Amino acid sequence: MAKSYLSFSATVILQAVANGYQYGFDIMDMTGLPGGTVYPALRRLEDMGHVTSNWEKHEIAQRELRPPRKYYEVTDVGDEALAEAVRRYRLLGQPPHRMRQTKPSREKA
Repeated sequence: MAKSYLSFSATVILQAVANGYQYGFDIMDMTGLPGGTVYPALRRLEDMGHVTSNWEKHEIAQRELRPPRKYYEVTDVGDEALAEAVRRYRLLGQPPHRMRQTKPSREKA
């Protein structure tokens, strides 16, 4: 079976889930990615076995006057895929103070 690599956005989303951001809007807020990117990626990650999901109890959502949330959790397979993807996208694995400072490609005259 051919190895599938995670896209950069899927890696960022999986990393967000691994860091405790467990439902769609929370993941969107943390990553800055739109729902049209986050939700399809979460479905693909779940199909690949990288995350599992569970709906919260309806009573909890009803008590808080909102729709039920679907919570995601990284699996062991997802942890391995994330570690590999972070190595591929080294920038994600570096602390902010170690990231290379880049200059704009064009400076105003």
